[in-house]
Amino acid sequence: MAETRRLRLALVTGNKHKLREAQEILSPYGIDLYMAGPEKIEIQADSLSKIAMVAARHAWESLGKPLIVDDSGLFIEALNGFPGPYSRYVYDTLGVDGILKLLEGEENRHACFKTAVALVLPPLEMVFEGKTCGTITTRPKGSSGFGFDPIFVPEGCSRTYAEMTVSEKNKVSHRAKAMKTLGSFIKSMF
Repeated sequence: MAETRRLRLALVTGNKHKLREAQEILSPYGIDLYMAGPEKIEIQADSLSKIAMVAARHAWESLGKPLIVDDSGLFIEALNGFPGPYSRYVYDTLGVDGILKLLEGEENRHACFKTAVALVLPPLEMVFEGKTCGTITTRPKGSSGFGFDPIFVPEGCSRTYAEMTVSEKNKVSHRAKAMKTLGSFIKSMF
């Protein structure tokens, strides 16, 4: 029986939750992920794809191994897309409670989570994107996940990302959509 070929990729992140989600998504595509440094650089730009690719190229210079870098953002309609590509900084400075404070009294709670996953597998450099829309809650709910997961309910769901298991979140999340597109592309190559 022929052995299935698997691709080993570094996920440049310090976030073990992100690694766990990505491993579960990509393993069926024949991709084994491991967490690697260097610390992800994050330029300030309006494009998640540009942020992810700059970080991936920088990581390639240090690691010299096939890798992916993920950059995600929460785009809130009532805040004109804020925090968007600045979500990590906003989460670190304002947190979940700060976003909820900005939305106090706001009826329009529509938002979209977006992800860009940059792949550097020389000579290939590509970006894969995913998007999931939903609503922002009025208070945090759940203890799973990370970042803004406790305040985001995807369309068609009644629970926040933070109330879902990793497997449940991976069925609907923005990151899962981007990673599955990446996985399908890699599988078609090998």
